[in-house]
Amino acid sequence: MTSIVIAAHNEAAVIGRCLDAILDEAKPGEFDITVVANGCTDDTVRIAGARPGVRVLDLPRPGKAAALNAGDDAAVGFPRIYLDADIVLTAPAIRALAEVLAAGAPAATVGRRLVLTGRPLLVRAYFAVHGKLPVFRDGLFGRGVVALSEQGRSRFDRFPELVADDLFLDSQFDSAEKKHVTSYSARVATPRRTGDLIRRLVRVRGGNSAMRAAAANGQITVKVRPAARMSWLRDVVLPRPWLAPAAVCYVGITVYAGMAAKRVGDGGAAWGRDESSRTETARR
Repeated sequence: MTSIVIAAHNEAAVIGRCLDAILDEAKPGEFDITVVANGCTDDTVRIAGARPGVRVLDLPRPGKAAALNAGDDAAVGFPRIYLDADIVLTAPAIRALAEVLAAGAPAATVGRRLVLTGRPLLVRAYFAVHGKLPVFRDGLFGRGVVALSEQGRSRFDRFPELVADDLFLDSQFDSAEKKHVTSYSARVATPRRTGDLIRRLVRVRGGNSAMRAAAANGQITVKVRPAARMSWLRDVVLPRPWLAPAAVCYVGITVYAGMAAKRVGDGGAAWGRDESSRTETARR
């Protein structure tokens, strides 16, 4: 049985649509779904618990790593899918991921569809470059969906107390082992405000830096992919010079977020997420 683990911190605005997208086309008892509410002060627990067959754990403290570990402890089957609470993924997409893993791949994800309608110019400019970075062609991150076979999950014991869980999962596998089911996509809502984009990036940059530092000092034993600092120029803008104006925005926002992450110095531990994208209605 496919098990789905969803870590949820104050996700009342989106957890219902996330679960409904799975359950609407699922057969009775087809999926083992665990929602791990962690440090929630809203209606996440109530909303998730109202969905039939969904197991809900309520942890008192916020923390995604602890939530994922608790979800793993409760989950009963494989393959194992780690799904962000704000991502809409349908039952057919989950079945397609399971088929790829059953065929021998240890890890898989889906395509991604960036939602940019109604976003301000700076946000659209940032994603005009970010959306074309080649790192997303073989990476498991950037979608909020990572699926592992039982063999793939055996690569590590517990999620470390670090923020960048998707980078940690990506680091367990080489490029040939990571399969992309491009016939299905995760709908990734981009921030509706530039300030929300920057807050999200501060957390991402801080978390990725902490993950790489943990690998360098032996805290974790996998090789984390290095940051491709100039990929935006080499792989995106030089082949597409018309994106040069957007690249100015991309670089400015990226550099500012990186500097802010260093000033904060918490390894991305603060929940610097984008709240604006969680207010819109999902389209499936």
